[in-house]
Amino acid sequence: MSKALWAAAGASVLVGAGIVASRYALVEVPPLTLAMIRYAIGFACLAPFAFRDAGALWAAWTPGVERQPHGLRIESAMTSRWDILVLAALGIGQFGVLIALLNFGLRHVGAAQAAFIFSLFPLLTMVLSAVLGRERITRLLLGGVALSIAGVALALSPRLGAASSGHWWGELAVAASALTGAVCTVLYRPYLQRYPTVPVSAFAMLASVIALAFIAIGEAWPSRIFSFSAQAWAAMVFIGVSSGIGYFWWLYALKNEAPTRVTVFLALNPVTATLLGWLLLGESVQVVALPALVLIALGLGLATRGAR
Repeated sequence: MSKALWAAAGASVLVGAGIVASRYALVEVPPLTLAMIRYAIGFACLAPFAFRDAGALWAAWTPGVERQPHGLRIESAMTSRWDILVLAALGIGQFGVLIALLNFGLRHVGAAQAAFIFSLFPLLTMVLSAVLGRERITRLLLGGVALSIAGVALALSPRLGAASSGHWWGELAVAASALTGAVCTVLYRPYLQRYPTVPVSAFAMLASVIALAFIAIGEAWPSRIFSFSAQAWAAMVFIGVSSGIGYFWWLYALKNEAPTRVTVFLALNPVTATLLGWLLLGESVQVVALPALVLIALGLGLATRGAR
């Protein structure tokens, strides 16, 4: 397996761990505020490494100027300010909208269940990639994603068969976050071919933090930020650091592999979330969890073999 796919696997494990930590922090921290603090910490982790190659992004803001910072070849297409605006919008979508929806969903569903729903990410990415002509879909890849989706459906079957009249807002919010991530993942790839990975990661996070700082004012974060407990801050620091590391790995994988092949590794996050949710949060494990995880693992292996 290539380094890029190992990076995708590591990022997906961190996603599962972050879901569990977020569910813990959300007991005390509002969802938009948590998203803002999460990526402020993530940006602080990436910023020292981003400045080295930041000249590539600066070249995009100075049209008509060819630069070669640190030996990097700047293509003429990079001299467009439009690239910077698109990257900022993608960062707000990937970090702001996606995480806000996910945090809202985690207030209503367990960490493991949310992770299973979030595993729809590969299917949505595959469909979008095919529609936009970015990726050729093979039968093995399609079969692998289908097995992963079957695992998700099996994991949700107790909820689908429940007689309760409870709402589905939590599940819908998590599904919407997966759709947001799929759109951003597919649209990111052309820019990752032009720009260094670390500055793109840091810039996208910074754009989302600025946007979230304004949006989260409704949660009164300036007056509440110093009232959170040490346990909540510990969870947020873990989430932020893992976000910085995980997202760099994620973009590195997207830069070197096809989007569907990368996102299929998100099948690892339900495994992580189920185990950690059971160990740390005391969440019950459904009887169908094990066969669901087996289906997801089989789908992961099949899709990895079936895509180039």
